[in-house]
Amino acid sequence: MIRPVLPLAGVLVVGLAVPTLLIAQEAELKVSRIALFSSGVGFFEREAEVDGNTAAELKFRTDQINDILKSLVVQDLGGGTVNAVGYASRDPIEKTLKSFAVNITGKPTMANLLDQLRGEPVEITGAQAIRGVIVGVEKQKIAVDKEIIEIDLLNVLSDTGLQQLRVSDIRGIKLTNEKLEGELRKALETLAGSHEADKKGVTIQFAGQGKRLVRASYLLEAPIWKTSYRLVLSPDKKPFLQGWATVENATEEDWRDVRLSLVSGRPISFTMDLYTPLYVPRPKEELELYASLRPPTLEAGVPQAPAAAPAPARLAMAAAKAPGPREEAAAAAGAARARTAGDAAGRYAGSALLAMRDADADGVLDLADHGVQSVAEAQSAGELFKYVINTPVSIARQRSAMLPIVNQEVSAQKVSIFNPATHPKHPLNGFILENTTDLNLMQGPITVFDENVYAGDAKLPDFKPAEKRLLAYALDLSAEVIVDRKPQPDDIVSLRIVKGVLWHKHKHVDTREYTVRNKDKKDREVIIEQPYTADWTLIEPKEPFERTQSILRFKTSVPAGKTVAQKVQLERVSDQTLALIDSDQDAVRFFLRSKVISPAVKQALEKVIALRSELYDLVRARELQESELKKAVEEQARIRENLKTLQQGSDPYQRQLKKFDDVETQIEKLKGQVSELRQAEENKRKELEAYILSLDVE
Repeated sequence: MIRPVLPLAGVLVVGLAVPTLLIAQEAELKVSRIALFSSGVGFFEREAEVDGNTAAELKFRTDQINDILKSLVVQDLGGGTVNAVGYASRDPIEKTLKSFAVNITGKPTMANLLDQLRGEPVEITGAQAIRGVIVGVEKQKIAVDKEIIEIDLLNVLSDTGLQQLRVSDIRGIKLTNEKLEGELRKALETLAGSHEADKKGVTIQFAGQGKRLVRASYLLEAPIWKTSYRLVLSPDKKPFLQGWATVENATEEDWRDVRLSLVSGRPISFTMDLYTPLYVPRPKEELELYASLRPPTLEAGVPQAPAAAPAPARLAMAAAKAPGPREEAAAAAGAARARTAGDAAGRYAGSALLAMRDADADGVLDLADHGVQSVAEAQSAGELFKYVINTPVSIARQRSAMLPIVNQEVSAQKVSIFNPATHPKHPLNGFILENTTDLNLMQGPITVFDENVYAGDAKLPDFKPAEKRLLAYALDLSAEVIVDRKPQPDDIVSLRIVKGVLWHKHKHVDTREYTVRNKDKKDREVIIEQPYTADWTLIEPKEPFERTQSILRFKTSVPAGKTVAQKVQLERVSDQTLALIDSDQDAVRFFLRSKVISPAVKQALEKVIALRSELYDLVRARELQESELKKAVEEQARIRENLKTLQQGSDPYQRQLKKFDDVETQIEKLKGQVSELRQAEENKRKELEAYILSLDVE
């Protein structure tokens, strides 16, 4: 059975089968815990001590309601139950406007509005005052200054008959139908209300007995909290790191003595429109009386076992039976679970919010007993890390605050960092920072003070405990570096032939000498950065000081006023190929002169050259014969044209005819020779290809 309970704060709340509530007390849920995420959301937890049946109302901006519907979690921690959560619904403004007698969606013109008022009595003022009934609006084309324009004309039926007015000449229209005028005013009020950034109330009902703790938690969009650091370097003391978190209260209320946690990580967070009602288009059906019979298309069926009745049907059938003691106990337990879930369908619509509560006050909600997974598991997997502010925090609305999160000594070694891509002559002042704290340091700027003097700024990436980072903060003008790059020609280190392909392995050598001059009165540790890729092998020195995915770092000590040279040599071996079938003679002869060629490869290449020379000779002979054949054919054509101009039987005709026969004999002979050469050429080509493809020598 479902029945209404008392409306609270102007919101009608539909509850489940629970006793009708008496007049509920009003409770104020105060913010007790906040956790700000670096993904742009904030977790807010509100608590209050209540007594008996209680209602609490929370106010949110309209644009925040979607986040509330997606993430709200409500708990009654004293054995009570949570009834429905009510809020003012919202239809799409276009659908609401269409529900009025006068539709003002889509910015209608005067002509559009008047056309909707057909049949309505009106009083019109302007160039002509008329009382009558609107017949309709029509368009008419007229000539104005040699141009054709279109105007709107209003047709009105008055006491004197049907009259026509230009809409542009109308100065005022009064609707004499008070009900229709009221509809128009309501539509305009609705449109104006949609522009207001007002707040919406969300009402939560708690049902129970005695004093107990209740809680509501939710996620809202919040500014990302930021970190900044200060590093103090001193010759006689350990480096000291101070870290601050910048927190902004962008909400509409003050934070007073809240427990604050700052969580860093990359949880997925998105928005979804759950506030606007959705209407599913429905198909239009006709009565058989008016619809013609259509031939149906029937799909093949598959025998299927009878399915169990869906949950609502089973509940309905159970409700129809006379309940026994066992059924009553089961129904009571089911109703209690449904009430705790807290919506009219017996399920609370809150999302599986990132749990933000923990027994040791670390800013994580523990919903292990309420069907929500705790963030503590994700944290143990290293997904997130957080800072817990040990003392309560108070920040006024629309105000910001800086909170200390790190304040201790760390390990840091001053160095100079040279990378020619950054500066071709001078290195950068920097330091090797080791995170000796037990905190994950979130990325942010570091302001460096060296011997109580501002020295520069550095940028710290996300920094885990026991991790080391190399950071730079200023240009080191007390040191100079000269880079001498010594190019060397590529060497062929091996040759082999596999299935017609000559594989030649090359060795590339990259040798650079860095000359570092220290002009300062203090010794210096200089780190040299050189880019590289994984296919290069370091030859000298044997090991780098540090290696990244694309940079090798070499560390060298430079005494005060001295100059030190650091040599770096890299080698890379690459395979290149040459297809012997398509290669020319010169390319093959180049590899014959290589110092590393083996006797077997040399013999194979020499035979390839010999076979290719024989093939070239056949090609040249065939081309020569084809040239002779072409000349003979051209000569025969010339003689044929001469015969056409001579008289048959004459001596010139007979001489030309004999030449024609001789050329014909020559053509037949040349054709035979060309055919033989083509066949010999083809055979030699096949012999060359077969030999090349059969090679497998080193």
